[in-house]
Amino acid sequence: MKVTHHGTSRHYRTVWFDAPRNRVRLIEQRLLPHQFKIVSTADYRETACAITDMVVRGAGAIGATAAYGLAQGVRAFRGRGLKALEKHTARVHRTLAEARPTAVDPLNAMRSMLAQMNGPTVAERQAQALALAEQFADDDAAHCQALGQVGESLIHDGARVLTHCNAGWLAFVDHGSATAPLYAAQANGKSFHVFCGETRPRSQGAVLTAWELAQQGIPHDIIADNAAGHLMQRGEIDLVITGSDRTLGRTGEVANKIGTYTKAVLAKRHGIPFYVAIPLSTIDWELESGAAIPIEERAEEEVLSAWGVTPSGRRQSVLVANPGSGARNPAFDVTPPELITGIITPLGCFKPRQLWKHRVKLGQTVAV
Repeated sequence: MKVTHHGTSRHYRTVWFDAPRNRVRLIEQRLLPHQFKIVSTADYRETACAITDMVVRGAGAIGATAAYGLAQGVRAFRGRGLKALEKHTARVHRTLAEARPTAVDPLNAMRSMLAQMNGPTVAERQAQALALAEQFADDDAAHCQALGQVGESLIHDGARVLTHCNAGWLAFVDHGSATAPLYAAQANGKSFHVFCGETRPRSQGAVLTAWELAQQGIPHDIIADNAAGHLMQRGEIDLVITGSDRTLGRTGEVANKIGTYTKAVLAKRHGIPFYVAIPLSTIDWELESGAAIPIEERAEEEVLSAWGVTPSGRRQSVLVANPGSGARNPAFDVTPPELITGIITPLGCFKPRQLWKHRVKLGQTVAV
């Protein structure tokens, strides 16, 4: 998407690769919306840390980052022989796979790459690794653009849409998932309003989604997470669209940022459609139950404190909770299929439990 920075508008992807320097290039999302900065990771370990520390975040974006990180690690190999390369590649894969365990896009991306890196020489496999990473990134952007066209019809003129967390282009390579139908609706001249749930504890809705919508000129308001039920009760929300970090193809269960389940329960109570938008790489065809999804628990400091910018422009963290109190910080929750109206994909909108029925169609472009 286009970003206006220092008065100049330019198209950016969230992540891309600097092949001559063998570095992954990223938008430093922790500094947004107050500062726009591009950072580079020098090796695959730094790339994994960028995922863990949330320099980059969002299912598709960390999937592409992991893919580039795998290519980065493979290209850095200086040993001899395919056996040694395969051992090195396994270490790189393990480091990146463990960076954030809940999202399935990194696993799908790297699994697909490893299955296709079959060249007869080290040099050929190194070249294949980068080509496959680039292909995953391109596919992610294309899938998001396509699901935007599928979901655009759900946004009627005058609609009031609630989002949760950030499932915009910053969370993917480009276009986004939950925001893609909004951008398509805007391009078709529709008028609508977006409520961005702040999404504590890291406030990705208030910080990232709102920044994206402001860049795009889409009318919006930030709301406290606890205000969603009130607005639904007053008839001020027409539909909810969220993203997903892992959607189970067998059951239709959706793992997404903590608070998604709460929004789904509220939407069901008030008869409001609740949609989940995903590229195909977010589907997990293997797990048989949402209870088996690994739920990341992050540091309690994220709940007990908050980052902000002082009037002088200095970025700092401040304690907002009672000193001495502890905190629980699960980063994701799982929403059952009966609370979900539809799963928006590049190939159509499906009822959650229909994903498995259509697995051949959907699985044609998914690494399993």
